[in-house]
Amino acid sequence: MSYSINAWLSRYDQLVSTLQQSLVPLLLLLCRCWVAWVFFNAGLTKIATWDSTLYLFEYEYQVPFLPWRFAAYLATAAELCLPVFLTLGLFTRPVAILLFAFNIIAVVSYPALWEQGFYDHQLWGLMLLISTIWGAGVVSLDKWLRNQLAD
Repeated sequence: MSYSINAWLSRYDQLVSTLQQSLVPLLLLLCRCWVAWVFFNAGLTKIATWDSTLYLFEYEYQVPFLPWRFAAYLATAAELCLPVFLTLGLFTRPVAILLFAFNIIAVVSYPALWEQGFYDHQLWGLMLLISTIWGAGVVSLDKWLRNQLAD
């Protein structure tokens, strides 16, 4: 009886290991692309309605420590540039940390988010933490560059 349980557990562990080898890279890619898409679209919205963006940063958002105009430019640049790096899996951990901090600042700076978008920001934060902890995975420029430098 003990032998059959051990054999079953061994096969189960092998199956899980095989699934992890193929699914974890896809999960990491999905997390990176999902969050990148969200932030990049927010950046596109900011530049499409630039006057509204400036108004919001001057009167609605309370970004700590930064002048509102500088914060508007910085936020827009971050939302347009960092997601590209995240999608490609290039400098994934530093970019994910920057976007994680950006996400926190967005929630703190705009209290109206707490009612409608807070759960979305929590999900994006979790995805960014996953990218920070596990990196980009094998489907990334980080991995490709590491392999090139190792040769």
